[in-house]
Amino acid sequence: MQTREINVLVLAYLGDGIYENYIRRFLIEKGIANVNDLQKESINYVSAKGQAAFLNKMLDNNFLSEEEITIVKRARNYKTTSHPKNCDIVTYKYATGLESLIGYLELENKKERIDEIMNFILGE
Repeated sequence: MQTREINVLVLAYLGDGIYENYIRRFLIEKGIANVNDLQKESINYVSAKGQAAFLNKMLDNNFLSEEEITIVKRARNYKTTSHPKNCDIVTYKYATGLESLIGYLELENKKERIDEIMNFILGE
């Protein structure tokens, strides 16, 4: 099966786990040693609001390739009516776009590009 044919929500499912792992490692390497503090700090990165903001920043800075933008748009435009209570549907769809992109890049074995995206997000 071609990666482009995989349901974007399946890509987002994979991307979410990878993204969260990067964030957890980053915060631990930052020296945060208390689990409650780790959880509080991670919300800035893993919330739909945070993810949508990072995606918009990448789009505003022309950081993504046309291929990557296509994946993001596919996810953003996917027909869904459900979303978390703590954010609006547009924010949720942008967050899903970022997660889908990371899942897509993982399946395409483009780990260096995932590193570049995460370094952009983490300000490194």
